[in-house]
Amino acid sequence: MSLKGVAIYTFLSENKEEISIKENEEVVIFEENSMDGWVLGENSRGERGLFPKSYVEIIRTRSDSNVTDCSISPAGSLGNDSPYLPSTPNTSLNSGKIYDEDYYDDWDDWDDRSTVVDDADHTSSTGANGHIFQVPPSSNPNVHYRSKSASGQDNMASSRKGSMVGRNLNRFSSFVRSGVEAFVLGDVPMMAKIAESYTIEMGPLGPQWKANPRPFICSIEDPTKQTKFKGIKTYISYRVTPSHTGRPVYRRYKHFDWLYNRLLHKFTVISVPHLPEKQATGRFEEDFIEKRKRRLILWMNHMTSHPVLSQYEGFEHFLMCADDKQWKLGKRRAEKDEMVGAHFMLTVQIPNEHQDLQDVEERVDNFKSFAKKMDDSVMQLTHVASELVRKHLGGFRKEFQRLGNAFQSISQAFTLDPPYKSDALNSAISHTGRTYENIGEMFAEQPKYDLFQMLDKLSLYQGLLANFPDIIHLQKGAFAKVKESQRMSDEGKMDQDEADGIRKRCRTVGFALQAEMSHFHQQREVDFKDMMQAYLREQIAFYQRVVQQLERTLRMYDGL
Repeated sequence: MSLKGVAIYTFLSENKEEISIKENEEVVIFEENSMDGWVLGENSRGERGLFPKSYVEIIRTRSDSNVTDCSISPAGSLGNDSPYLPSTPNTSLNSGKIYDEDYYDDWDDWDDRSTVVDDADHTSSTGANGHIFQVPPSSNPNVHYRSKSASGQDNMASSRKGSMVGRNLNRFSSFVRSGVEAFVLGDVPMMAKIAESYTIEMGPLGPQWKANPRPFICSIEDPTKQTKFKGIKTYISYRVTPSHTGRPVYRRYKHFDWLYNRLLHKFTVISVPHLPEKQATGRFEEDFIEKRKRRLILWMNHMTSHPVLSQYEGFEHFLMCADDKQWKLGKRRAEKDEMVGAHFMLTVQIPNEHQDLQDVEERVDNFKSFAKKMDDSVMQLTHVASELVRKHLGGFRKEFQRLGNAFQSISQAFTLDPPYKSDALNSAISHTGRTYENIGEMFAEQPKYDLFQMLDKLSLYQGLLANFPDIIHLQKGAFAKVKESQRMSDEGKMDQDEADGIRKRCRTVGFALQAEMSHFHQQREVDFKDMMQAYLREQIAFYQRVVQQLERTLRMYDGL
């Protein structure tokens, strides 16, 4: 039975078995039961093929269900009832059915559901991320205890007078689902102890995240095809080595995917880089494995360079834990982290500097315009570079081969009248033909040295930029609540203290967004400088090799 649906995110196909769908596009799904996270369907252009089930919303009639079935569901233990699920166009939140890595395979001992973390009594010592367990305190300098202050009640509206600030009627908006609305309105209860803190400080250009006091990098190498259960299950393992330990751990794509979903769930106002796309077929082909490795390296570089993400204890666990039992325990702790979504905002420490909310709103609007223009430009460069790759692999190679064949034909023609043939000239012309054939092959090989790397970097930034509309929407929603609360206070419908509390919490959201904007700009300058330098160096080296080939051929005509 076919079902109608609407695409809630844009998906671009990369294989002939897949089809592209655009956000808000109507689609037909031929079979609701997914094939490991993929469904067979038809887009509005009549194309049939596979696309991710998590990218579409199935439209049910009243006879099917009393509610619309949104196929986005949190992975594993995120909990289907989480009100703080962030919105992103590349989430893998339906990863319980990933074709790519059999995420929750019943055979998989990586996630043994019988393993349980025993929580101690709430009076016991508190470990990192606010979880209570009997282990030594974390060495993470970002993890410490901050007691609830006497002024904490100012963060929560303790007394309401008359009408409360209205809630957003669209309960599916990112402002609501992220929990930021609840935080701004004071509906997120303070906790007795908060075992982590992320600091924002004033930099020369405005708020910025405080740098990680122990910066590090991390390599991803040696993708290896492995099997288990006597060859029934096959997967790719990557060697991951953080610089601050020097000890490698081995991770599969599903481990990256688990970490990615934890990051999405926790950090509502941070643009978490997207993982490389999943692929329904051909995931053990050499080209695909190499492409995924390159993009995982870029993903990891962005993670380690981010002042907040790089200090997340779940990330540390991912990078350092090599013991299976300890992995499961740490995984459970991360999944039971309470400081996620709206509660994450309680961990953000902002500077005392005053910022006029109107000035902040103007700055956010400027960044929004910038991000939209950059997104369009990145898409344009991606299209041009992809087309150039196609020409390198096809058109350029064929044209140079045709030219080489034509020179070879001339050389052969000159040999047909023996008394007048010139062996030296014919040999030089024939060699010229072979030279151009070689140049054609050089053009076909060149994208792997320059254009592929450029496309990888552009893909990373497409994902980062795609996150910002929702993040900016959080700030816009907070601004609206401040204006509404002040109006109600002026009309005597709300205590001024409550309105001031909403404004104060809005400042936290505003500082966090500005810090994220600042980090994006800093990293963008580094990344695009490196990208352009690398591309130009490879282009220069390529054309120098072409010139060398032509110069050697030219010397064959000397003295004829």
